[in-house]
Amino acid sequence: MKPKPIQKLYYSIAEVSKITSLKPHVLRYWETEFDELRPSKNRAGNRIYRLNDIKLIFLIKKLLYEDKFTIEGTRKKMEMFRKTKSSQLDMPFKRNEKQNILNSLKKDLQEVLDILDKNS
Repeated sequence: MKPKPIQKLYYSIAEVSKITSLKPHVLRYWETEFDELRPSKNRAGNRIYRLNDIKLIFLIKKLLYEDKFTIEGTRKKMEMFRKTKSSQLDMPFKRNEKQNILNSLKKDLQEVLDILDKNS
């Protein structure tokens, strides 16, 4: 059985650029356009991205490049996602609804992990 590679907690902008196939200046520009995308910075002032940041970048990339939304349209769509997710969290769930949400989240996470493994 092949051991799974250790996942990193933080990725540099160069690593994220390689993983997402986006140039670093695009990532920096998106930080100015999307409030949700705020990677932390280390003591040296370098951006450090977490897995959630990378997932968000893939979402933005999909909305802009595949679904052909404008930047403003992408902002509105992301706002709708945020409202929907927060309202879903406030609602009581039936057992199978919780399982469906968990399965969906697992699937999304597995897709990102597969991409990270492929680019490592």
